Amino acid sequence: MIYRAIGIMSGSSLDGVDIAFVEFTETGGKWSYEIIAADCLAYSDEWRGKLLSAVDLSAFNYQLLHIDYGHYIGNKINEFIETNNLQHRVNLIASHGHTTFHLPHKKMTAQLGDGAAIAAETKLPVVSDLRNMDVAFGGQGAPIVPIGEKLLFEEYQFFLNIGGIANISINQRGNYRAFDICAANRILNMLAAEKGFDYDEGGMMASSGEVDRNLLQQLNVLDYYRQPAPKSLANEFGTSVVYPIIKNAGLSVEDASRTYIEHIALQIQTAIMDNEVSEANKKMLVTGGGAFNIFLMERLSVLLKEEEITIVVPHNQLVQYKEALIMALMGVLRWREEANVLSSVTGALQNSIGGALWLGTEA
Repeated sequence: MIYRAIGIMSGSSLDGVDIAFVEFTETGGKWSYEIIAADCLAYSDEWRGKLLSAVDLSAFNYQLLHIDYGHYIGNKINEFIETNNLQHRVNLIASHGHTTFHLPHKKMTAQLGDGAAIAAETKLPVVSDLRNMDVAFGGQGAPIVPIGEKLLFEEYQFFLNIGGIANISINQRGNYRAFDICAANRILNMLAAEKGFDYDEGGMMASSGEVDRNLLQQLNVLDYYRQPAPKSLANEFGTSVVYPIIKNAGLSVEDASRTYIEHIALQIQTAIMDNEVSEANKKMLVTGGGAFNIFLMERLSVLLKEEEITIVVPHNQLVQYKEALIMALMGVLRWREEANVLSSVTGALQNSIGGALWLGTEA
């Protein structure tokens, strides 16, 4: 079977909307894919501000933003289809939305971007709310990408994604375990913004600084790191817990960035070392914007060298759009009424078929 789907992902780093049009082929339970077209549609300052302040809105205004953002996403998809001449080729859209609230201990997660609004704008079937069913079953609702890693990238043991939040998936003899590690690009970008930059390109600014051992110690003993998996982080962990600790240290941006790079690398190392490492397969696929941070990758390589773990940074398209790719696959699995969220990863009572389906075509 061949499926052609668009996947949409808006990450916590707020750099823009990742969108990928993917052709999937399923033969005898084996999946393959080809990314036909992909892009990152940057947010305007106005939209970045709206998304940043969403958590402070009244319930009424939050719901208005939810609808407005859905129509915005729908229009962006239409532009993407037009630009890439994809008219009449797209079977399905899967939209992750933009996470605002994530409190799995209260069985609640919320992503902006109304699926009905997207379907109305595109006149195509839309799958949205991909995390909600898992959370209702008592799961963390995160990470949800391991189903795609299992079906599309079985040759790797580790999958590290460094976005606004760094998360890892571990293939333990076909059983996947995954969890959020720490806040990542969201903090580094906030520090870079103090110097007037959107981000620290290649980690050059951080590489010029020095590690502050006192700050590093404060960060490494945060309660979250002692919690067992499955576990997940909300954006507020970075903005309301981590960033104030960094600011209270009174360091230069360079030293603060250098220290936080070290913190990320150490937490990734710990996450790997605390789990079983196969002697036969020590390959780790690294994706997300952090994979372009040369200095972070250098520090990580040094820390993992003794374990002989091979770090693989794939071609740029997969680095940037792996999550959008997997959102598209999750949408296809939802359409097929097959499990698309793994309870072994999230701690839910069972695997689930996640996603609300909105039909934008006429009955």
